[in-house]
Amino acid sequence: MAAPKIAIVFYTTYGNNQRVAELAARAAEAAGAEVRLRRVKETAPKDVIEQQDAWKAQLEKMADIPEVSHDDMVWADGYFFSSPTRFGNVTSQMRAFIDGLGPLWQEGKLANKTFTATTSAQTLHGGQESTLLSLYVTAMHWGTIIVPPAYADGIKFQDGGNPYGYSFAAGSLDETGEQSIAYQAKRLVDMTQKLVG
Repeated sequence: MAAPKIAIVFYTTYGNNQRVAELAARAAEAAGAEVRLRRVKETAPKDVIEQQDAWKAQLEKMADIPEVSHDDMVWADGYFFSSPTRFGNVTSQMRAFIDGLGPLWQEGKLANKTFTATTSAQTLHGGQESTLLSLYVTAMHWGTIIVPPAYADGIKFQDGGNPYGYSFAAGSLDETGEQSIAYQAKRLVDMTQKLVG
């Protein structure tokens, strides 16, 4: 039985979604997947980043994590995406990456794979659900199979209850959240395994 290949793709400004991605990678590997942890390229102007010490420090902190490529997207059997919320949608950096995937989509190279997503925002009602739904709409255009956490595990009744994907207020990721991320990653691996055999 082949190990499912999972691309864990994240964008972060201050580190919240990197932590989510790393927890998901650990859980996916523990569930038997081959994992590629990848970050989305920063597109904000350098002079803007230089004015914010925390943003600049985060970029330096994750410099050793490769940027996601088209090859990673073709390689994967399933995708775990994590992006902060910006005005009820993903970040412009994540959107720029997604918008560059047109050639792969046209060739059908993103189809028949699994997809799940997580997000964070400044507040609990800062647009998390619409961010996840917008990612899922994109993934449906690709032809992927959406694997939400749903309420298929009791952890969803403890973590805030978002059935579309784990979401949290920035800076508030706790042990319950970590368990929820692990569950969502394992569910993705399990469903992907059913596809790849």
